[in-house]
Amino acid sequence: MPQVHVAISAGANGIGRGLAEAFIQAGAQVAVCDVDDVALAEFKDTHPEPIAMRTDVGDPEQVDDFFDRIETNFGRLDILINNAGIAGPTARLENVSVVDWQDTINIDLNSFFYCSRRAIPLIRKSGQGSIVNIASNAAFFGFPLRSPYAASKWGVIGLTKTLAMELGPENIRVNAICPGSVEGPRIDGVISRDAEARGLSIEAVTREYKSQASMRCFVSNEDIISMVTFLTSDAGRRISGQAIGLDGHTEGLSLGLER
Repeated sequence: MPQVHVAISAGANGIGRGLAEAFIQAGAQVAVCDVDDVALAEFKDTHPEPIAMRTDVGDPEQVDDFFDRIETNFGRLDILINNAGIAGPTARLENVSVVDWQDTINIDLNSFFYCSRRAIPLIRKSGQGSIVNIASNAAFFGFPLRSPYAASKWGVIGLTKTLAMELGPENIRVNAICPGSVEGPRIDGVISRDAEARGLSIEAVTREYKSQASMRCFVSNEDIISMVTFLTSDAGRRISGQAIGLDGHTEGLSLGLER
């Protein structure tokens, strides 16, 4: 069986690192990029063989350099995982700065375009393949006080479904995973800022966030890794164009609107 080649944006820590390690353990050749120098150094210390490049995926020239390296070393790709994302500001739209809006859209949506446009010709060389976009359950709802984030995630779903249509005849499938809040430093930061702005305890705001889901939970990195490995495996060979909620069934994202 030919070796699988995988590219992962924001792949040196968190979900991305977990995904990279899952594919490495399965015998794949993996390339990751990230802007976190410390995480990249730690990843390289533990995994010296994979490609690991410092890359700002919001900069198309740096993305080009990353995929040039992949083409030189691998010659082709089988899987692309667009995993980059930032939380963006928490504010009413009229209080969101132009810079914060542009930064959020650039990382959370534009980077998916930059990476996909370079990956597609390399996946085409394999004769089949899979693109997985890590989106958010914010793609299913309005999200008060998080307008740039919500707009970018809705955009990811539109991109996903359109690419699935364009690439389906070539046996390249494209899906989006839409997690709820993921346990870890990013949601901790969001909750901390929200709690401070509202004069509430972190524990109270955490309960509010969890109450948005029927299962009253956050999701874990492992939940997302399991879904990605399923979608990119032969078991997921007929799944394409889907935006898959992975969130304990979110009922709505309207907390804090009274502000």
